[in-house]
Amino acid sequence: MAKSPLIEIRNLKKYYPIRKGLLKRVVNHVKAVDGLDFTIYKGETLGLVGESGCGKSTTGRTILQLLQPTEGEVIYEGKNLVGMRHSQLRKLRKSMQMVFQDPYASLDPRLTVGQIIAEPIEIHGLYSGKEKDKRVHELLHVVGLNSYHAKRHPHEFSGGQRQRIGIARALALEPKLIVADEPVSALDVSIQSQVINLLQDLQGQFGLTYLFIAHDLSVVKHISDRVGVMYLGRMVELADKNEIYESPLHPYTRALLSAVPVPDPLAKRERIVLQGDVPSPANPPQGCTFHPRCAECMDICRTKRPEWKNINGHYVACHLY
Repeated sequence: MAKSPLIEIRNLKKYYPIRKGLLKRVVNHVKAVDGLDFTIYKGETLGLVGESGCGKSTTGRTILQLLQPTEGEVIYEGKNLVGMRHSQLRKLRKSMQMVFQDPYASLDPRLTVGQIIAEPIEIHGLYSGKEKDKRVHELLHVVGLNSYHAKRHPHEFSGGQRQRIGIARALALEPKLIVADEPVSALDVSIQSQVINLLQDLQGQFGLTYLFIAHDLSVVKHISDRVGVMYLGRMVELADKNEIYESPLHPYTRALLSAVPVPDPLAKRERIVLQGDVPSPANPPQGCTFHPRCAECMDICRTKRPEWKNINGHYVACHLY
């Protein structure tokens, strides 16, 4: 049975202008996201990985229209979110939520936990009075907290508990899609596994679809169905997680996987060390953006941007294929 797409990303771009001079003229652009094409299917978890600054978080925020894209389309259940009227977009906000990276900065310290979780419910007018309080308590229990926690403030909780509060707030409007922006990177390793397991349990319970953004490849392998690899604002590889981890095609993906720690201290594995630094997104290299650091670089890589190719369901942008 063919999977049904929940959201389709077509040629998505997000550029930030660089201004100089007294008149603040635009002299260049930072190309944070530079032409992405991919689909997220209903009920799946798509992991998005890459080095810091590659555009992962910008991609997630642009998909949810927290940032306005420079170009491209975001098709959510057949509707293009880009350029949509605010009143129309507001109705769709309920079905698209976000879990932020910092579990403390994303929670208002002046509000109690109950008020934080109830805020989106009040804004969208879903429940009121005792029904609203009941819903807040239900959400706290769903994420492994207790009803009495509703009267406390964020500073009274640990990092893992704060992230659970953030997840409860995201679930308040019964969304279909959740963008999780590095939700465990600020947590201890032992707490990371608890939050990851919670996200998986909630997905099975509520039929959620995740875009899971992270830089830890071992975490992404555990939770994802498919994995996309980004480099300097572009997607370089996308495939089933087993395909990516067992048979990576792109040289950048192979380099990332070679750096993942393995539990066996006697295991021998070639470590691929990339030379040089990541180029500036304000002045990306011509052709393949990875070619200055690629050991398999060819002449065509320096001049022509590789096409997004489908090799039996394994997508890659590389002139080697």
